[in-house]
Amino acid sequence: MTDNIIEKLYNSGNLTDSEFKLLIETDDKDDVKLLTKYADETRQKYYGKKVFLRGLIEISSYCKNNCLYCGIRRSNKNAERYRLSREEIMSCCENGYELGFRTFVMQGGEDSYFTDDFMCDIIHEVKEKFPDCAVTLSLGERSYESYRRLKEAGADRYLLRHETASDSLYRKLHPQEMSLKNRKKCLFNLRELGYQVGAGFMVGVPFQTTENIIEDLRFLQELKPHMIGIGPFIPHHDTPFADEKGGTLETTLRLLGILRLMFPKVLLPSTTALGTISPVGRELGLKTGCNVVMPNLSPVSVRKKYELYDNKICTGEESAECRVCLENRIKSAGYEISSERGDAL
Repeated sequence: MTDNIIEKLYNSGNLTDSEFKLLIETDDKDDVKLLTKYADETRQKYYGKKVFLRGLIEISSYCKNNCLYCGIRRSNKNAERYRLSREEIMSCCENGYELGFRTFVMQGGEDSYFTDDFMCDIIHEVKEKFPDCAVTLSLGERSYESYRRLKEAGADRYLLRHETASDSLYRKLHPQEMSLKNRKKCLFNLRELGYQVGAGFMVGVPFQTTENIIEDLRFLQELKPHMIGIGPFIPHHDTPFADEKGGTLETTLRLLGILRLMFPKVLLPSTTALGTISPVGRELGLKTGCNVVMPNLSPVSVRKKYELYDNKICTGEESAECRVCLENRIKSAGYEISSERGDAL
């Protein structure tokens, strides 16, 4: 029965809530195989075998927020804090450019040290030195005016996972001072300002139900983002969720396949978290409709300090320096690295 649902999703890009529930929860191997096949066909129809690289620069492990699932949450006294200087950030970009990266993603906790003036100067400099590159920011919730200034400085894209579209679940994962309403407002502000916008959610986070995930899918239909980042929830030992189970590879892959069929032209990353829970997680992601990977360009000395969850890969010599081995892994999965900026279609 689920194969008919997969056919319907492949042909129409949408399902009823009850059909989504059946598909999200299926463990039928033939159904999963068909979903994977259609997801891969769809990504190849629009993007061929190209996998776009995004050079990730983790600029700060300071964060004012206290999200219950996050290793760099404000109240984690064991977290090692750092901030990259302007020179260090530019050095990461120079290194990345030589390695063939044409998108730089500056990501960090919500850290007031990185003011609009500071960020605008950096963006200007990156755009001046590397005019053929895209600048992506992932710095959390900011004001409309802040987003406007960063856009005018040259930022092209902004990643802000909505985390969950369920208000009741959002409240169980975040401190009282944060709200889903504001999160969504930020995302729509970013769209209005002309950014290429990335949203997304965690799979298998505590208290999450299939119905919550369906709410996420419906919200994404409303937002129509250019990029959707999902990954399995992985607990961090210094958070209130330390002893929780975490998300599974199987459910995450099914959702990636569903998202590719719902949003045929979206940019869909095969995340570090996928590679963390399985040695072939990222390759399986690519085979299930993903077309973006985000190797780490941060200085090796700080990578272990940006610990959002336990056992994160790419904290040593792997990642950007190992571009050749990354390229080989992508080739072994049947795809090829593209050195384009990789804008959404």
